[in-house]
Amino acid sequence: MPTYREPVKKLKRVMLRLRGGLPVVAAGILVSVSAAAAQDFYKGKTLSIVVGYAVGGGYDQYARLLARHMERYIPGNPNIVVVNMPGAATLTALRHMDTTAAKDGTVVVLFDFFQIGNSLLAPEKVNIDFRKYQWIGSISEDLSVCYIWHTIPANSIEDLRKGQQIHMGLTAAGTMNEVRQKILKNMLGLNIRTVSGYKGSAEEKLAMERGELEGGCGGWSSVPPDWRRDGKVKTIVKLVPARAPDMPPNVPYVVDLVSSNRDKQIIELLTQPAQLGKPIIASAAVPADRIQTLQKAFDQTVKDPQFLAEAEKMQLEVSPKGAAEAIKILDEIYSLPADIVQEAKRVMSN
Repeated sequence: MPTYREPVKKLKRVMLRLRGGLPVVAAGILVSVSAAAAQDFYKGKTLSIVVGYAVGGGYDQYARLLARHMERYIPGNPNIVVVNMPGAATLTALRHMDTTAAKDGTVVVLFDFFQIGNSLLAPEKVNIDFRKYQWIGSISEDLSVCYIWHTIPANSIEDLRKGQQIHMGLTAAGTMNEVRQKILKNMLGLNIRTVSGYKGSAEEKLAMERGELEGGCGGWSSVPPDWRRDGKVKTIVKLVPARAPDMPPNVPYVVDLVSSNRDKQIIELLTQPAQLGKPIIASAAVPADRIQTLQKAFDQTVKDPQFLAEAEKMQLEVSPKGAAEAIKILDEIYSLPADIVQEAKRVMSN
């Protein structure tokens, strides 16, 4: 059966025979044919956004928000569905894309950005080079912060360096919250005592209100609105350069709190993946024209007024990055020297 590639191949042969100014015209025709082919492909199709976590969590909410709006911007208006495939902190979803998932542009994966860091810090567990995937973009940074309860007699990192012990909860080892707490303890010199065993962040927050914990870390949007509004917590540091509009203006960026370039690079390795907080990728085998279609649709969706209005209503932060910016950040992470990677491993092991 003829495919969309056949007219493209014929047009290329015609272009090779053209002379003078006609190749410019033919090149434009080629682009039009390619765009039409992508539109024909997605018409009547279903695009699956595979999420590596269960229904109801933050990643799932972002995926469903995107699915409700993105189909308007894909030529052919395919049906978009969210498929939840929890397991191994989204590694199950990533492995599905590499093995059994369709490689034709009808499957993309929303995964945990933390696995980017793991691919360098624990390659024996996460044997993945994320530069080998095709990037669609990231819906939002993980605007990570750390905070203390308002009753703690300290207002800054400098105050806490005087020895005040802060108990912080942890649901499990190997999570981003462990990374945040290790940075506070081993890079900033704070007296952090980790209390493990909490089933989820909701339990940790209840423990703070009961006085069992004195501090915590997490995404800015996950800090309860009444805590922020009523001054129940004091935000002591942010772990990414960006700042949410309603974040206190005097919160320092963690990299600015260390003096040596070496320490800065270690912290960047541990925190930079958070700039790609809700990343979406596709298989390397997907044809380039379909990737370009998805990238363009993503870029348009995250600027769409209806999309942004619903995100605000859902209290979901939106600070998107297109494919080119995401790849630039990824290249910066992977280009850090091997000795910095080893030092970051040491920070995490202590």
